[in-house]
Formats: sequence, structure tokens, C-alpha cells
Amino acid sequence: MRTTTLGRSGLEVSRIAFGTGGFGGQWGSFDEDTAIAAIRRAHELGITLFDTARAYGTAESLLGKALRSELDYRRDSVVIATKGGTHPGSARIRDSRRAWLAQGVDESLRALGVDHLDLYQIHWPDPRTPAAEVAGTLQEFVDVGKVRHVGVSNYDSAQLSAVHETVETVQVPYHLFRRGAETDPLPYARVHDLGVLAYSALGSGLLTGSLSASTVFDASDWRSRSSAFRGESLRHNLKIVDQLSAFASERGATVSQLAIAWTLAKVDVAIVGARRPASIEKSATDFQLTPADLAEINRIVADAVPVGGASPEGID
Repeated sequence: MRTTTLGRSGLEVSRIAFGTGGFGGQWGSFDEDTAIAAIRRAHELGITLFDTARAYGTAESLLGKALRSELDYRRDSVVIATKGGTHPGSARIRDSRRAWLAQGVDESLRALGVDHLDLYQIHWPDPRTPAAEVAGTLQEFVDVGKVRHVGVSNYDSAQLSAVHETVETVQVPYHLFRRGAETDPLPYARVHDLGVLAYSALGSGLLTGSLSASTVFDASDWRSRSSAFRGESLRHNLKIVDQLSAFASERGATVSQLAIAWTLAKVDVAIVGARRPASIEKSATDFQLTPADLAEINRIVADAVPVGGASPEGID
């Protein structure tokens, strides 16, 4: 498993991170024991970065349970990144006020069973809280030792510029069917040496090769309400996935491995979710692409239907 230094944070992490968003209730039901086995298998395969969030239900507690031995006895062998600043079910869904963030950090520490977080990120920008207040709160967490490094998620360049002196990383939605980050904020992140983590690297399942036009999603799965995952949009993109699968097969890889390698050609870390050990085993490889490969992939996906994702307010 290759590693990288995450921007100016100095954190040394695996280039593939294990994401726990699939345990947050927006992707349907899952088996806890199998999920724990998947997390443990990820660490065995060399994944050292694990990404979670307060908004992911019991995901933090699940991660703490799965990595208990490492967190208790080999703390530096894993990097725990979590996110806060959302308040599901409340009148203020995005809430980066100091009191709410402080409560969230303490809850994350308890749920994970740790005395510090390696990376704490604001999950979604809160336009109602001044950037200076957000930056000051994040710095306070670092100063008191609850957090080692801080970042943000889903911020654009204008929002980043208001907190750039404090934050060290940015997390963006980025995959072959969602490339808006190439315009903003990736150029800003490169100039300012921010570590970049891409979530949804597998296109919310589209780039796993496991979906078909007849796939039925659980009612609690946000994809059941997304136009990108039904009808002609889905059928069109699945044809592109078939072409990508054939291209990957010629190179001895799966479409998932190709999608992850493409993402890693652009950013520092690809966050990959898995609910079963076999799924992460298929993703945790060092498959790499040549410049010619990247050009051909761009040609294949040129007319893809853009795919959005879930936000605190609904479906993009």
C-alpha cells in the first residue's frame, strides 16, 4: 500500500482511506460484524487512514470497536479522521458554531474511545457562522490537544480562502462521473499545499461494476431518490462502466481498481467504503495508470451523465 504526506499537515497516510459513510444509515442496512471484519481487513491490507463523521450514526463507535487494539496499544499505526458541524433533524442542519463543534468533538472522542483525533474536519460549510469563528474554534481544539490537525469538507475555494491559515486539508466529492472539483477547489488546494481527500471515489457504487439497470435500492438508501440511479441516466452511465471494465480488464484490473487509480492520479487520497472484507480486498491495490491510459479513460467518459450525491438537505 503506497503512502503519502497529506499536504502541509505532515500526516503520513495510506493513499487509500477506508470510509465509513456506508454505516451511517443513508445507504441501507448492513451487518455490524461483517462491517467490523471489513475494517480490520482494511488495516491488514495496509490501510492506515480511516474516515468517519458524527453524522454517520454509529460509525464512530463501530470504528472504535473494530480498531480497539490498535487504538489502545499502537495508536500511531492508524490515523483517525472524523467530521463534525452538522445537526441532522434540527432546524439548523449545518452548524459550525463553537458550542456545537465542541460538543461534537467530545462525543467523537468518547465514541471512538480515544484521547485525540488525528484529523478533525468541518463536514459542510455553514454560511451562518463567520469563518473567523470556525477557524478560531478549530485552532482551539488543536491548542488543547483534542485534535492534531484540522481540515474542511465540501468547501469551495472562496470558503477555503477564509480559513486557509488554519486548515491543512480539504475533502471533496470526486470521481469519473463527478469532476467539478477539477475547476474548484483542486487548483486552490494545490497552490496552498492542502492535502486533498476524494470521497465517493467509486461513484457511489456506479464504478464497482456491481450495479445494473434493474438494481433496486433500499428505501433508506439515498440513491433510491436520485435521478442518476434510475432510468436512462443510469442505463447510459452503465454502458460507459462496461467500456471502462473492458479497458481495465485488458490491464489485468477491475473497474473499481481503475476508478481508484484514476482518482489517485489527481489527488492525495481516495476514500473507499466497504461493508464486506471481500469488497475492500478488491479495492486495496497499487494498480497505476499511464498518461496514455488516463487519456483513453477521459475519452470513454466524455459524454457521461454527471452524478451528484447526498447533502445535509437532500440529494444534489
